Amino acid sequence: MTVVKTKHKPQRLDVSHKHDVRTQFGALCYRVHDGRVQVLLVSSRGTGRWIIPKGWPMDGETPAGAAATEAYEEAGVEGKSSDICLGIYSYTKNIPKGDNLPIVVAVFPFKVKRLLKNFPEAGQRKRKWFSLKKAASVISEPELVPLIRSFDVKHLNR
Repeated sequence: MTVVKTKHKPQRLDVSHKHDVRTQFGALCYRVHDGRVQVLLVSSRGTGRWIIPKGWPMDGETPAGAAATEAYEEAGVEGKSSDICLGIYSYTKNIPKGDNLPIVVAVFPFKVKRLLKNFPEAGQRKRKWFSLKKAASVISEPELVPLIRSFDVKHLNR
């Protein structure tokens, strides 16, 4: 078992100031380019930091399917999703004029076959391919870093 050291404070879920932990589904969009695995990150709309596409559960959709929909909407990719959960990470979603929400994200691999020029959030986000090492160094969520660093496409073909 690996212990991940985090830099953010844990959320207190007490009766006096109740928070519900929410779940999101994320897509680790990847390709193999010149024999090396690369991941596609997108900029967040608020701060512009590099993140993976992620979003809320969707009625009638599997977790991996919801992650694939987010990959299309936020990163403009087409490809193949996998039902294998690579792991989970947590973060705090800052809500303007409201309480911050503790979020747990389940991450699913998504093999990119095509980048689209036009997609729903094209004017709101940047996207960029990174090596696994570089992606791990630019991601802000400390619990996501080891998921990216240890990502191995050979384990997906089992």
